[in-house]
Amino acid sequence: MNKEQRITNNIKVPNKDLEALKIHFPHCFDKDGNFQFEKFKNSLSEKEINFSTESYGLDWLGKSYARLLASDPATTLLKADDTHNAKPENTNSENLLIKGDNLEVLKHLTNAYYEQVKMIYIDPPYNTGGDGFIYDDNRKFTAKELQQLIGVDAEKAKRILDFTKQKSNSHSAWLTFLYPRLYIAKQLLKDDGIIFVSIDDNEVAQLRLLLDEIFGEENFIAQIIQNKLNSKNDTDNIQKNHEYVVCYRKNPIFKESSDAKALLENKKVITTEVFKEGERYYIINDSITTRGDGGTLNSRKNLGYTVYFNPNTSDFIGVQDYDLDLALTSNEENEVYKDDSSLIAEGYIKIRPPKVRGKLGAWTWDLKNFNNSKDQILIKKTRNGYSVKKRTFIPSKDVILKEGRYYFTYIETTNSRSIIEFSTNEGASQLSSLLEAEGVFNNPKNVDLLQYLISLVPQNDFICLDFFGGSGTTGDAVLQINAKDDGTRKFILAQLPELIDPKKNKAAYDFVKDELKAEPTIFEITKERLIRAAAKIRKENNDYNGDLGFKIFETTPIWEDYDFEATELDNQTKLFDESKLNEDDIKALLTTWKTYDGIALTQNLAHMDLSGYTAYYGNNKLYLMNKSFSTDHLKALLEKIDSDKKFNPTSIICFGYHFESKNLRELSENVKSYANKKNIDIDFITRY
Repeated sequence: MNKEQRITNNIKVPNKDLEALKIHFPHCFDKDGNFQFEKFKNSLSEKEINFSTESYGLDWLGKSYARLLASDPATTLLKADDTHNAKPENTNSENLLIKGDNLEVLKHLTNAYYEQVKMIYIDPPYNTGGDGFIYDDNRKFTAKELQQLIGVDAEKAKRILDFTKQKSNSHSAWLTFLYPRLYIAKQLLKDDGIIFVSIDDNEVAQLRLLLDEIFGEENFIAQIIQNKLNSKNDTDNIQKNHEYVVCYRKNPIFKESSDAKALLENKKVITTEVFKEGERYYIINDSITTRGDGGTLNSRKNLGYTVYFNPNTSDFIGVQDYDLDLALTSNEENEVYKDDSSLIAEGYIKIRPPKVRGKLGAWTWDLKNFNNSKDQILIKKTRNGYSVKKRTFIPSKDVILKEGRYYFTYIETTNSRSIIEFSTNEGASQLSSLLEAEGVFNNPKNVDLLQYLISLVPQNDFICLDFFGGSGTTGDAVLQINAKDDGTRKFILAQLPELIDPKKNKAAYDFVKDELKAEPTIFEITKERLIRAAAKIRKENNDYNGDLGFKIFETTPIWEDYDFEATELDNQTKLFDESKLNEDDIKALLTTWKTYDGIALTQNLAHMDLSGYTAYYGNNKLYLMNKSFSTDHLKALLEKIDSDKKFNPTSIICFGYHFESKNLRELSENVKSYANKKNIDIDFITRY
């Protein structure tokens, strides 16, 4: 099947709600795909749904414009910082720092990270009048265009354009700014995901109503009070000591989940089965391995020993029997490990950490701790081998016998509090200490606050998103808490390269310009904090091998004269002068397309050699971006599909400007007609 797409200029947020309606109510759409609301109403019982036209909600000047911004296509490409990303600590990192307008960044993330984020934390502008917030929109519409796009009258269209152009900081401007960002962010959250938003008195009322509209009032969890401490008088008579962290869940079906309860309750009752050994009782905990990418041998090279277990005597011992240097480069067990033949001769069997996504795994306990705490280890035969788990012994008085089995019930107290105390001043002190410079960032968040919020999420392997990256506190907190509990949480931060005004913050301007030798922008402070936070953890934790790197990407404008109107290219019709594109431009286009196609930014595409032509492959998608594709390269491609077991492309995507029409036709027809030995159904897609 040959598909043509003008996708570069149409990267937009997918409407999953509309797709759901088409699946479940196809009869409510006409032949042109228009939704017919009256048919939809008639499909439902009036007793089940109340279609009253009166309702309680939030409205403001610019709401329809904000909805347009949420669905309007992105106007940028994504470009990798190859120099930074090639550094050893960043090459395999799954953490991300993205430079650019966060609305553009969120749109780029919608496919690759759709429902992949467990926790969102943001600290948006508070709109205090002194925090620098102004609504500054770079999208250009005429009043007539806006009328047609959002269905408002001429007078309202003009009023909306006035506040978008005049850099307003009104409530309407603030809501118009925040709505599309939160709307897209919701789509990135997992069904059991949670969002935290910091705010103060200036916009907390509007924020609650806005979150009610986007997430649903029933998904409100808590409005946590943060005691600011050491605050100054904000009025003549009343001292404002509080800020807030507003928390919502994504989906009401997870209302009773442990994640949500951890935020609402101080206690949780847990009942677990108990096992008996002689006169002692114990409960079984998790395996001493991890499934996250941070649990691989090449990232924890000191945690890959072999457990030798004797099934006849139940005796076991951990032995360091592998090559540390090979562990960094090889994923083949027989290359890295050398069996202890004397133990095997005595009847011992070898147990090694299971592989993690194709890589050699590692234990969570070091060898010394393992051999010194053998009483806490339980080795059991499983269907696929043996499990190595931790066990905890409990007093016999706490054991209950029920229907022939032993049980233990206990109350687990969480750290959840309705009032939390984290000094804003302490956040500034933490950053100053880390950067060894005073006054570099105004009112940075306290890293202890972020660690506390992260700790409320029970799992320790998830993505945490902050699209108002600021000084980078969220990334710093993720790195620190992972180092404490061996977690494999990942962060995604987005930060605008906002220029630092030397008149307003000379300390920040001088620090970036003189100390970092970089263009004085807030982004450079975010980046430097993450680098120094990682260095501090390495210095204080010599044996820690978790992910302390991060990859950098940035948004760049789509080429100004890039056009997408023609349906077919030939020698007479030329839409775009592709000869001016350099290697970096093609890389940016490839990065943008792969992310649109659902491939994570941190996942590198494999370079495929097709008889001298370089193609790019990942997630069963093959990208043909370069010029000079010939019949010989086509032959090599078809042969590789048949002969390479690991090469199974279900989509072949071509950059149309780099192919002549006859080459595209030849390629398309051969791919469609070729009866490959694997019986793969391959889509052929041309993009411009």
